[in-house]
Amino acid sequence: MPSEFILALLALVLVVALLVASVRVIREYERAVTFRLGRLRGPLGPGIVVVLPFLDKLVRVDLRVVTLTIPPQEVITKDNVTARVNAVVMFKVVDPVMSVMSVENHAIATSQFAQTTLRSVVGRADLDTLLAHRADLNEDLAESIAQQARVWGVEVPVVEIKDVEIPEIMQRAMAREAEAERERRAKVISAHGELQASQELRDAALTLSEAPASLQLRYLQTLLELGADQNSTVVFPLPMDIVGPLLGAVSKFSSDSAGAGASAQGGAR
Repeated sequence: MPSEFILALLALVLVVALLVASVRVIREYERAVTFRLGRLRGPLGPGIVVVLPFLDKLVRVDLRVVTLTIPPQEVITKDNVTARVNAVVMFKVVDPVMSVMSVENHAIATSQFAQTTLRSVVGRADLDTLLAHRADLNEDLAESIAQQARVWGVEVPVVEIKDVEIPEIMQRAMAREAEAERERRAKVISAHGELQASQELRDAALTLSEAPASLQLRYLQTLLELGADQNSTVVFPLPMDIVGPLLGAVSKFSSDSAGAGASAQGGAR
């Protein structure tokens, strides 16, 4: 009787152990790809999944988005500039069976293919495009990586270039170029300002020439501005139509005096 009880107890323990070993709990964001004697049974889950011990092999596949950082890659751009570029790839499994059957490790395969694609895409662009038009390069990267990853049952929604490191010599050259560009813009703006100012002065001169009274008022306003500064020197502007005849008379008188003196010296000889 005791031996029969012990055998029954052992059988009960064995059955419980087999039941525990046969039950698997698959989370909501997971799928179980099972193989029975090497043959595919298909994805199972989520929830409780029953497998046969020693006959079934279960492979868990995570369906969540995985963030993968691509290590910095040494890249030579189209204009022969050496740069270190790294990127981030976000992917997720959309077909658990394909992710297990088509590739040994879909995460490693996606990472390696993303590295080679990054070097290839960046190598076809010049440095200015790499720095100023990353969105276009991101689209090319995402399209190239997604096309290959789709065969593995993996979807690649986002690929972003994170950092671009260029040599220090190139950084100094770009700084000098930017400084020269700013100086050029400043000179152009100054030239345009002088041109506009000369045009405005010409228009003002034409307007004042049409109204002599306004010109006199402008003279008086200038005198008031000079007197307001309490200067010891006073500048009194005179119009050229008044000063011009006076200067002409003085010049004529000087020439007549010089001619008379020359004539007198000739007669004395």
